[in-house]
Amino acid sequence: MSNSHPLRPLASVAEIDHVHLLSEQLGALVPGEDYSDVTFIVEEKRFPAHRVILAARCHYFRALLYGGMKESQPQVEVCLEETRAEAFSMLLHYLYTGRASLSSAREEVLLDFLGLAHRYGLQPLEDSTCEFLRTVLHTHNVCLVFDVASLYSLSTLSAACCAYMDRHAPEVLASDGFLTLSKTALLTVVRRDSFAASEKEIFQALCRWCRQNGEGTTTQEVMSAVRLPLMSLTEMLNVVRPSGLVSPDDLLDAIKTRSESRDMDLNYRGMLIPEENIATMKHGAQVVKGELKSALLDGDTQNYDLDHGFSRHPIEDDGRAGIQVKLGQPSIINHIRILLWDRDSRSYSYYIEVSMDELDWVRVVDHAKYLCRSWQNLYFPARVCRYVRIVGSHNTVNKVFHLVAFECMFTHRSFILEKGLLVPGENVATISACASVIEGVSRSRNALLNGDTRNYDWDSGYTCHQLGSGAIVIQLAQPYMVGSLRLLLWDCDERSYSYYIEVSTNQQQWTKVVDRTKVACRSWQTLRFEKQPASFIRIVGTHNTANEVFHCVHFECPAQLDTEVKEGSPGQGASEPSSVSQQNRPPRPTRTHSLLPSQPPQPSSSSSSSSSHNHH
Repeated sequence: MSNSHPLRPLASVAEIDHVHLLSEQLGALVPGEDYSDVTFIVEEKRFPAHRVILAARCHYFRALLYGGMKESQPQVEVCLEETRAEAFSMLLHYLYTGRASLSSAREEVLLDFLGLAHRYGLQPLEDSTCEFLRTVLHTHNVCLVFDVASLYSLSTLSAACCAYMDRHAPEVLASDGFLTLSKTALLTVVRRDSFAASEKEIFQALCRWCRQNGEGTTTQEVMSAVRLPLMSLTEMLNVVRPSGLVSPDDLLDAIKTRSESRDMDLNYRGMLIPEENIATMKHGAQVVKGELKSALLDGDTQNYDLDHGFSRHPIEDDGRAGIQVKLGQPSIINHIRILLWDRDSRSYSYYIEVSMDELDWVRVVDHAKYLCRSWQNLYFPARVCRYVRIVGSHNTVNKVFHLVAFECMFTHRSFILEKGLLVPGENVATISACASVIEGVSRSRNALLNGDTRNYDWDSGYTCHQLGSGAIVIQLAQPYMVGSLRLLLWDCDERSYSYYIEVSTNQQQWTKVVDRTKVACRSWQTLRFEKQPASFIRIVGTHNTANEVFHCVHFECPAQLDTEVKEGSPGQGASEPSSVSQQNRPPRPTRTHSLLPSQPPQPSSSSSSSSSHNHH
């Protein structure tokens, strides 16, 4: 039978949806006593209702009204204690209509309404109310909202309140709402590293809270949240001591800690703005040291060449030079991205340090002995800092360090470090991760790293080198701690290969991590070894049963075993032999072979001879 029968209605009119009428007609029952069979008494106000509707909408009322208690008898009255009439009226309207107008409710009513949603197990209503409250937080209500969120263990709303208080800490400390916080909520707030106010402001606010709320042991516990060593000696003597709220011994201990600790070991507070680059003019950051300062934080990571678009400093043995960024305020960071100038094949070495006072510096990234190029994705344990400096220690071309872009932030992304180096979880030997093939012959320079494990044949799709001379060398953008690799050896016939693999961080010292010189190897190779620092991987073929060339189709680091092509699976790129004739084997790469490009240019080790470009 045809579906295009002329009497058949269109799908859009075949489904009737009059939910809005249902909502309006049930809502009309709320204010009156028509057909009602239960009355709630809240703050001496009477609310007639219909048991069947409430029971259908809410498990709490189903148990209350049909659970065998006296309330389950006809025409009963139910007194609800610890409930506000205005909030209960809103709740009834929601249960009958599925609607609630949150924006027109007063804050206290809204919080009572949230409490009822929580008490009666109305999870969607609780979630929606929390979502609305997150959008209306301000200095004068955030403490009140946080107290309620803490009371009901509403983690998302609590986190939003904490984030707001972190970013507006001085204003929150001065607000009347701060004095109404419970002790537990108060301590949760002020013990946060990200509660970014001065210790003097925190101390004075806690003094006000104690005078209004606590005596004895409560005061002692609350005042213990102040980080006294972060206060100056003058503040400790002229502000803390006269208050009488801190014992002389605690004050002396704080003075001792302040005088004997290195500055960066003090438990500083800092602004926390997750997943956002704070090295921007918007956040008050500025470049305070280095040449051509304006280029570094302008956000332009595309337009740079030999003459412009970068900041720089001369590379000196004492490390006193460098490029230094001052953040808008002390901040918590654990992630830095920098773009090293990369318009040719050069590599750089560098280290990064952070400080609060420009005197005591802590090194958070140390690539001083490693060769790096292009984008650097750097992670380290979270630190509070005001200053960040990037110091170049080597350039393979000349004695100048060039930096195109700098970003820093706090990230919640998980990362693993070993010996200060990132242990990658995903393949970093990709073009998008700024890896490149710097030695080896191929029609397309980075064919080895383009992710294509299917499209290769006798003429293309592989990278190779002559047995007995040369190698295939991959440079990663930065050093990683690597414990596995994966290769796809060219496998369009039945040949097998032998090879070994070495890793290095500087192209000088090499460590052999894989030795398959005495093994006949075919197709996919998954290789595991003890983790090693590596920014260069050298694959050296030692044997080919078909000819004198070593051919590799694909490379990844670390090994990714969830890729589409499974090891040993039949089909192109797998280990099944093909019937292609012997004379069509891959051609040997030679200098005169017209189908293969010349070897990619190698990084230069000499400085430019052009005086106009001598800074490069």
